[in-house]
Amino acid sequence: MRFMFVGDSMTVGRTRDLTWRHWMARHLLHCRSCVAGGERPAEVAAEVAADSAAEVVGPWTGQYEATGIAQAGSVGGNAPHLAAWGEGWLHMAGRVRAAVRDHRPDVLLVSLGLIDLGFYTNSAQTIGNVRRFVDEARAADARIRAVVLPVVPNVRAETDASFAAEVERFNGLLAATLGELSSPDSPLLLAAPPTAPPVSYDIGRDTYDGTHPSPSGERKLAAAFAHALHGARATAPARAAVPAPAGLPPVGLLAGADSA
Repeated sequence: MRFMFVGDSMTVGRTRDLTWRHWMARHLLHCRSCVAGGERPAEVAAEVAADSAAEVVGPWTGQYEATGIAQAGSVGGNAPHLAAWGEGWLHMAGRVRAAVRDHRPDVLLVSLGLIDLGFYTNSAQTIGNVRRFVDEARAADARIRAVVLPVVPNVRAETDASFAAEVERFNGLLAATLGELSSPDSPLLLAAPPTAPPVSYDIGRDTYDGTHPSPSGERKLAAAFAHALHGARATAPARAAVPAPAGLPPVGLLAGADSA
């Protein structure tokens, strides 16, 4: 099973961030030494590549530097991805076809939308780019599957009522659109946001600047995707499900970030 992480700055991370994709890769690998801790992300990436049950693929490696250049070989930057600082559905809709064609993921794990709503498009326009993204991904692989995270809490939404309303509107449209576009051959799942009970997402603790995840926030975002994968495996028909490899450790290994 091949997974591709798709996202913005919260996914690509700064140099020395682990990022939620690091924690998600650990979860997919169900590696005992990973759960025990002490490994480096580079070792995780090597294990992903060697493991036949789960492999992380993508066109890029590296993370964001102040120069704006992705730095390969940084702490969390070795695992492949399709993620870029300051980009959203608008940008990735134009890139996903080639990425799916060239790297052949089975499942896309997508966290996008905040950049679109903050800088480029309103909720309706952003949903148009979600549709374009799905069309482009399916043009490369008609059976592509995806798990999509809604826009998560951020500091601007706490101080800008109109922006908060636009985020809420987009998240509602996203749920409806994924439900409309999902099919048995190409299921699209909406991950429950990390604010869904019993998990809390406190931007004062779970981000380092009101937007980008801290270590506890990284684990909560990863847990949201893990819960979606487990839920699909448990409830959907085998053909439609976005499967999680057998023998995964409990999702609580990720969701326990409240104590971090």
